[in-house]
Amino acid sequence: MSAFASVAIAPGVGSKRWAVSHLYTGMKETYASVRLEQGSVEWWSAGKTYRSDPGAILLKQPGDVHRDLARTGTGIFQIIVFAPHLVEIADHVQPHLDAGDPRGAVFHRLHDAVDAGVEGLALEVMTTEAIVAFSSLGNATLDLTRPVRRAIEMLRAQLSEVIKLDDLAAHAGLDKFHLCRAFRTQIGIPPHAYLTRLRIMRAKELLSAGVRPSEIAPQVGLYDQSQLNRHFRRLVGTTPGQYVGSSAC
Repeated sequence: MSAFASVAIAPGVGSKRWAVSHLYTGMKETYASVRLEQGSVEWWSAGKTYRSDPGAILLKQPGDVHRDLARTGTGIFQIIVFAPHLVEIADHVQPHLDAGDPRGAVFHRLHDAVDAGVEGLALEVMTTEAIVAFSSLGNATLDLTRPVRRAIEMLRAQLSEVIKLDDLAAHAGLDKFHLCRAFRTQIGIPPHAYLTRLRIMRAKELLSAGVRPSEIAPQVGLYDQSQLNRHFRRLVGTTPGQYVGSSAC
C-alpha cells in the first residue's frame, strides 16, 4: 500500500492518490469521494457487498467500516476528503456509484478538475457542488437492525466513558450474545474494536487541536498513556507524539 502526498485544494478539503495491492480493511475518519482509476475490487460495508470497476465512485463517511473481499490487479484510487464539519447528512450516504451513474457526475467533475490542476473560483464551485451532492445522497437504506443502531449511538455518545457490555446490550434492547454477533455481522468488527477506533479518531482530532498527548487518554476513555500509545501505534502506525510532529511538518 502506498499513498502519494496529500494536496490541499480548499479549506478542509484535500486530495491524494493511493495505490493498494492487498486486501484492505479499515474504518473511515472523514467524508471522502474515492474514484477508482485502475483495477477492480469486491468489497463489503454495512452488511452489503459491492463491486467497483474503473470509473466507479465510492462515497465514504466517518465511521464506515470497509473490508475488501477480492481484488483484480493493483487498485489505484484518487481520494478527495472533506472535513466532517463541511458535510451535513441526515442518514447514511449512498456508498457506491457505478461509472455511468448520473449521480456521480458532480464528483467526476471535481476529480477531473483536481487531475487537471484547476484552481481558483472554478475549483471552489466544483468543490461546493460535491459537498452539496453528498447531502443529497445521504438517505441510503442500511441493513442495520435497531439494536445495532442503538449500540452505535451509545458508543459514539459515551466514548470517553467506561462502557460495559451488559449496559450496551441493555441500551440496545438485545442480550449481549446476540448483540455481539449482530454487530460484527452488520458492521464488520465487534463493538470493542469499533469503540477503540472511535477513540483513536477522537484522539487525532484533539491532537490536531493542540491538546498535549499526555492529556488525551482520559478524554477518550482510555486508562492511561500506555494504553493510548499502544492503540494509537497499532491503528495509526505511530505514537501520538510522533503524530503531532508529522502533522506540524
